[in-house]
Order: sequence, then structure tokens, then C-alpha cells
Amino acid sequence: MVSLHLSAEFSGTYEAALLAAQDAPLPVRVVDTRMVAMALGYCVLTAAETVLAGGTPDEVAAAAEKRAAATSGFFYVDTLEHLRRGGRIGSARALLGSALAVKPLLHLEDGRIQPLEKVRTATRAIARLEEIAIQQAGLAEVDVTVHHLAAPERAEAIAERLRERIPGLRELYVGEVGAVIGAHVGPGLLAVVVSPR
Repeated sequence: MVSLHLSAEFSGTYEAALLAAQDAPLPVRVVDTRMVAMALGYCVLTAAETVLAGGTPDEVAAAAEKRAAATSGFFYVDTLEHLRRGGRIGSARALLGSALAVKPLLHLEDGRIQPLEKVRTATRAIARLEEIAIQQAGLAEVDVTVHHLAAPERAEAIAERLRERIPGLRELYVGEVGAVIGAHVGPGLLAVVVSPR
């Protein structure tokens, strides 16, 4: 059995699964994908495909880990305040960002939220998010997800442009993030997950 989990940096679920696996009546391979939201979803889909193809638990875990390693997540938040309150960034960085009216672009790196770029306006930040996703996709066959929180029109608009501009696009999903992620980022989030096949 294989148990895939969101980044241990965001939740204690992975640690709880490790403890539960010790008492399970069959062997359980517990995997910290270091991903969240649909970045984790792509790992799960790959694992399911590997199971259907007759893969062993080790092969299933390896396929999920390989997809996770290839997947990138980039996002824009209207304010750093929610990340500060959740302990994801320091108070000084959040205060400086607010004082300078900076619109941060962030990314997932090794399961953690890390700064990527600072942009002065929301319009420029969203345009830059789109460019970064296109560069990341390149000419490879990729699946893409556009996430949002209380910003469906913005998400649909960026998704439409990505459909036109990513030549190797296989599937594109648009969806709102859940409560766990939403609590850390706040309304106005826009995120793009690029996952090579």
C-alpha cells in the first residue's frame, strides 16, 4: 500500500501517517510529496495510473515522487498578511511588503513557500505569473492547473490565455483551493501548477 501526502511543511498528516503505518496490518509506503493542492493531485493521478498498469508499491511510490519532482507551483497573493499570521513568512518581510505596496510572486520549493519575485501592481504580478508558467512549460507535454481563492474571473482569464500559449498543454483544470491552503494565503490568490507528463 502507498500513502501520499501533502507537504509535511504544511501539515502534520505525513507524520501521523508514518505512525499509523507502523501499526498497519500490511506494509505501507508513506510518501511526503512536498506538494499541495493539485500539485499533489498530479502525484496521486500518476500513482493511480501506475497501479492500474500493474506497478508494485515501490514503483507506485517512485512514479509519484518523480511526478512531484518535475511539478512546479507558482502563486500570487494580494497581501502577505495571511502568510505572516500562519507563520509561513516573518513579520518584518510582511510589513516591508505592505509598506512598499509589493505584490509578491511566490513558489513551492522543497515543500516550502519561498519568494520568487516582487512586482509593484496586481496587474503586473498576474501577467508575470502567466509568463513564468509559460516558460516553465516550455515545449514539453504538461498538465496545468490554475487555482484561485475568491477570484474565479481572474483564474478563468489566465487559464484562457494559458490554453492559447502553452503548445504542449494536455489538460487544464481551474479550481478554488481548499480551506487549509486558503487560510494561509487569503482571498485573491492566483496559482499556476505546471506538471510535465
